[in-house]
Amino acid sequence: MDLFDIRQKINQHFLILRIMYTPKQPLPNATLSLVLGICSVVFGCFALGLIFGIIGLVLSSKSKKLYEQNPELYEGYGTANAGFVLSIIGLVMGAISMLYFIFWILFLGGSLFTLMQTTHTY
Repeated sequence: MDLFDIRQKINQHFLILRIMYTPKQPLPNATLSLVLGICSVVFGCFALGLIFGIIGLVLSSKSKKLYEQNPELYEGYGTANAGFVLSIIGLVMGAISMLYFIFWILFLGGSLFTLMQTTHTY
């Protein structure tokens, strides 16, 4: 073992120690994705649930990818994951409620149209 190998091993050990004892940064946009996921569930009966769900899904996906690239540098993966799950739930709720409202608008619109045609005299 020569001097270069010894230096390389020492540098590896120092790198490991530096990674172990470096305070981790909070994961960017993890908290925001959680807040948007909660808002998408709360407002799931309206169009806001769809909007919040899509934005929360995009932000949490980016945060999760960033964490998977360097897990030793970041903390808060659980927050981003919870935001991801809540955004999906809110997105599904918003989509179902929008389909429900569209159905009723079409149903009532068609009923009113036929009602107006049958009662309208020329």
